[in-house]
Amino acid sequence: MGFRVCQPPKKTIKLIAEGLLPPGKRSDNRLTTGFLLTRVKPLNISQLCSETSLLFQNPLHLQMSMESSVTSLMDLLISVLRTNSWYNVSVVLCRGWDISHFLNYVNNNSRFRLQALLNLTGLEDVSIARFLKEQLPRLRGSSTSLLMFSGDANCSSQVFDTAAALGLASPEMHWVIGQPLGVEELQTAGLPLGLLAYGKVKRPILANYVRDAVELVARAIAAAVLVRPDVALIPSMVNCNDKQRQGTISSGQYLSRFLANTSFDGATGYIHVEEVSRIRTDHRYHIWNLRQDPLGKPTWVTVGRWNREKIEIEKGIWPNQIQSMKNNGEDAGQARLRVVTLVELPFVFTRAVDSDGTCPAGRLCLDPHTNDSAVLQRLFAQLNSENGSVPTEYKRCCYGYCIDLLEHLSEDLHFEFDLYIVGDGKYGAWKNGGWTGLVGDLLSGAAHMAVTSFSVNSARSKVIDFTSPFYSTSLGIIVRSKDTAAPIGAFMWPLHWSMWVGIFVTLHVTALFLTLYEWKSPFGMTPNGRNRMKVFSYSSALNLCYAILFGRTVASKTPKCWTGRFLMNLWAIFCLLVLSSYTANLAAVMVGEKTFEELSGIHDAKLHHPSRGFRFGTVRESSAEDYMKKSFPEMHEYIRRYNVPTTPDGVTQLKTNPPNLDAFIMDKALLDYEVSIDADCKLMTVGKPFAIEGYGIGLPQNFVLSSNISEFISRYKSDGFMDVLHDKWYKVVPCGKRSFAVNETLQMGIKHFSGLFVLLCLGMAGSLLSTAGEHLVFRLLLPRIRKRKKFKYWLHTSQKIHRVLNMSFEEQKNPKLKTDKRFFHFKFSLTFQLLPLLF
Repeated sequence: MGFRVCQPPKKTIKLIAEGLLPPGKRSDNRLTTGFLLTRVKPLNISQLCSETSLLFQNPLHLQMSMESSVTSLMDLLISVLRTNSWYNVSVVLCRGWDISHFLNYVNNNSRFRLQALLNLTGLEDVSIARFLKEQLPRLRGSSTSLLMFSGDANCSSQVFDTAAALGLASPEMHWVIGQPLGVEELQTAGLPLGLLAYGKVKRPILANYVRDAVELVARAIAAAVLVRPDVALIPSMVNCNDKQRQGTISSGQYLSRFLANTSFDGATGYIHVEEVSRIRTDHRYHIWNLRQDPLGKPTWVTVGRWNREKIEIEKGIWPNQIQSMKNNGEDAGQARLRVVTLVELPFVFTRAVDSDGTCPAGRLCLDPHTNDSAVLQRLFAQLNSENGSVPTEYKRCCYGYCIDLLEHLSEDLHFEFDLYIVGDGKYGAWKNGGWTGLVGDLLSGAAHMAVTSFSVNSARSKVIDFTSPFYSTSLGIIVRSKDTAAPIGAFMWPLHWSMWVGIFVTLHVTALFLTLYEWKSPFGMTPNGRNRMKVFSYSSALNLCYAILFGRTVASKTPKCWTGRFLMNLWAIFCLLVLSSYTANLAAVMVGEKTFEELSGIHDAKLHHPSRGFRFGTVRESSAEDYMKKSFPEMHEYIRRYNVPTTPDGVTQLKTNPPNLDAFIMDKALLDYEVSIDADCKLMTVGKPFAIEGYGIGLPQNFVLSSNISEFISRYKSDGFMDVLHDKWYKVVPCGKRSFAVNETLQMGIKHFSGLFVLLCLGMAGSLLSTAGEHLVFRLLLPRIRKRKKFKYWLHTSQKIHRVLNMSFEEQKNPKLKTDKRFFHFKFSLTFQLLPLLF
């Protein structure tokens, strides 16, 4: 068995073939293949890029066309005419179309009548305009449908321009384009309103045709193996010189019988075999109608589909239904739908109505707290009647992201709607043998449409339909910040511990160098210095360095030598810079910082080991709960006790004092909005998003407007309308970027300064111990040192200790004697220094 494609793929494709013919050759290779198959009798499939007639009919050589046959296209047009009951037909034929099949059908069918055939083939542009002006006026006043077949854009433009000039471009003329169009060819300029067209939304690719061909053979082999597996199994090699025995059947001949009876829905359409050796693909087509949008601009709307030789119409918007409603005096587009919603910020907000029961902004909706279809129908009948009234407690004003989207859809698709809030306040889940919430209302017929932050999941999609998603999101986790007061040692946090160590080491080293400079300098405050009554010791240097560091204004000795003064000023600059940095960060540290619960995502250990006391939950009967129920059964069993009815309830449980939840799991789109509107800035989303999902509009299965709503949602995405909605309802200043008001000052209480009070108390206790130590040294240690001759010179370290060790008891008791003695020493020293100058 072999496969042959009409053109070589860009990349090498391994096909199921042993003898693959060159792909560049056309009819001559098909003829050669036919002779080869007649001799060898394997099964071969070729793919044709264009609709061509068969050179021969050989059941062993199947030919699969990638183009739709003219016959199938004519069948589609005939079905459109029959569906609309347009039996009086006029045809405008431009260049390049064979409509013989269509004309034969119309002429041979007693119900159809060909009123006029305007053949423009072979006419030049000037002749076309003259011919149309002569022939088209004859169709005025007749209830005819005009089909135009054209392979020439210029010819088509002349036909429509002339028809518009003659007043024949109104929707009552039922214009239909006969040839299929692509989506990119759907222009609106110069085309009459009410025009019908058809075509493929997406052109199938070559790989899909190959896949369908392989599946066709596979299905045939599967059926053949059940009957005769010995013949059905294809041999790996066939020799042209082998002679076939009389009465035997080849594998290809045997499989061809089953191929003729095989059909299925493939990737390119409905696949089946006809005319012995033709593999036919019935493509799927969309049928479009040109209409006006609310702004008066022409737009294409899908009104039906063609699939497997039949039309699937969209009820309520098919052209003949619109026309019949107009004839009955009804507004074609104003079908009234009942829409159910669920309050979820920012997609749906609610507020009370005004005193007169109206909504100056937003949409009037009902909150009846029931899903009974009869009750809802009675309430809306009273609401819409002239003299009817509904109790005020049922009335609410609904507005938000989804309400704006719903109103835009109602304008574009020409329908009215009655809006109410779901009775049980739930999205919908299977419970006690039935569906609850939004899904339940759609299934019971209470609502025709569900519009809110309605997540699309597999369970719901089995019982209801969803439009294409209008908002993409995922699941997320939100936590609350913990206001942690500064601990006792917080006043040291502005600087790292290594910086503190560095400061005090540097202080003592600086004091040491100040002392050395003073004692080594001839001008220092030492006994060797000139005219010095005081001594600059190491204790004096420490006192000076600490005073500069902490900004004390106390009496202290200062160095007298230039080197010491220079070093003292450098130390002052160092202390200024350090203290400036410390003060700048002190207030923030003393007030405390906000810490958040650290969660990496749904796979975090805190979520999978809840026995540690970590509390978290989600919204009951939501997509988040359904996800955890399927993916993490044990986790779902644990969080059931913490689940809440709505998202705002979950956020409230986080913000209570003390909080009832440590984390809350829900759609990230909803959580991001809750974080942005949090006035206290205590909420934050953490971890990686998970479970990507989308919000769609819920509809009953096979709802008539489902495809049109999806198409308009796709248009809204492409033209930027969805971005406008997002900016409108999500453009809230994030809490992290909110600037503080003038009156929002940071107040610090005694708890913030507890560390300083403790430090002061420790200092007092330390001073008591220091006092006791001084007395012990003075009474026990110093007397022993005084009795010795060594270790009695302490002037460089402490003048106080030196004086105690070197003065007599009488000098200590008599200050005058001490002063006279000091003065005598000073005079003696001065005289000793002046003697050299006298001699």
